Amino acid sequence: MQSFYTEQQKILSQTARDFSLTELAPKASEVDENENFPIEQFQALSNLGFTGLTIDSKFGGEDGNYVDMMVIIEEIAAVCGSTSTVLITHVSLASQTINRFGNKHQKSHWLPDLSKGKKIAAFSLSEPQNGSDALGLNTNIKKINGKKYILNGNKIFTTNGEVADVFIVFCTSNKQAGYKGVTALIVDKNTEGLSIVPQHGKMGMRGSSTAEIIFNNCEIPIENRLLNEGDGYSIALKILDSSRIMIAAQCVGIAKGSLNAAINYSKQRQTFNKPISQHQSIAFTLADMATELDASRLMTWRAARLHDEELNYSKEAAMAKLYSSEVSGRIVNKALQIHGGTGYFKPSVVERMYRDQRVTEIYEGTSEIQRLVISRSLLN
Repeated sequence: MQSFYTEQQKILSQTARDFSLTELAPKASEVDENENFPIEQFQALSNLGFTGLTIDSKFGGEDGNYVDMMVIIEEIAAVCGSTSTVLITHVSLASQTINRFGNKHQKSHWLPDLSKGKKIAAFSLSEPQNGSDALGLNTNIKKINGKKYILNGNKIFTTNGEVADVFIVFCTSNKQAGYKGVTALIVDKNTEGLSIVPQHGKMGMRGSSTAEIIFNNCEIPIENRLLNEGDGYSIALKILDSSRIMIAAQCVGIAKGSLNAAINYSKQRQTFNKPISQHQSIAFTLADMATELDASRLMTWRAARLHDEELNYSKEAAMAKLYSSEVSGRIVNKALQIHGGTGYFKPSVVERMYRDQRVTEIYEGTSEIQRLVISRSLLN
């Protein structure tokens, strides 16, 4: 328990930890092995109020802040990376987009069911050719009679895509206009012409369903547009800025789970008539892991606090995401090394975390993109 958390956050942390150990841990290996979307776990999280934690209470949420969310994501990710990815995408990416940028009608229509976990949300930005280039969108819209849009194109790597009821979709009305041509839409899964193609075979986070979303002459009511035409690029950047804090929290959780596994194993495994934890090389490795873990948590907490206090946090969020993701990679690698051959085989916890961790240096902005954000902040 961290001394800089409020009493409420300490309660949240303990609640999330207890839930993770009793409800997530027994099923985590099965979720990973069989690529099972953790729907029962998601519903249990909604019963705790976590699926609407940062959403306005006027629309069914809990009025929580980003430090609150950081606290629970760490505890969940320490046990099941897939479940933490599902929750981050639902809350911090998709639902939060409507919460921050939707009008009163949009919030009233969409957020109550999302906050209560009755519906699941997804965030569709990536496309086959654009990668980290958010301006390289080919998914496009044409306005018809000032009342609706015709949406065409396809998205890939959409987390929650296979099970989502609601999609936040970024598209362009004028590719030559660059960022001024990007628009954000709320799209219902039952829209005619929308099809979902599951993408299987991921290295890690295997329980978080990933899908390609295809739009073929989909009619989208103009009232489903977020803000104005051309505001989509700004919306995407602002949401990614804030959601990176949650990816950093996820990395802190993965690192924490790996460190705990390494400590427990080092106390049990014996060589030369004593636990390996009593060998200085192992003890010092654990000390280095714990030090980097604490540093990454503090960086993440700083970014979350800046967000909650409505101060500039873009650079700090990028720093937290960059550092925490790379630290989690180092920690899980050392944890596997401490386990030796035992850690290399399933159902070892560190084997799963080793695979889950890798994507954290890629999604929601690669490490290279984070360095770009940070360097521009320093040099401009």
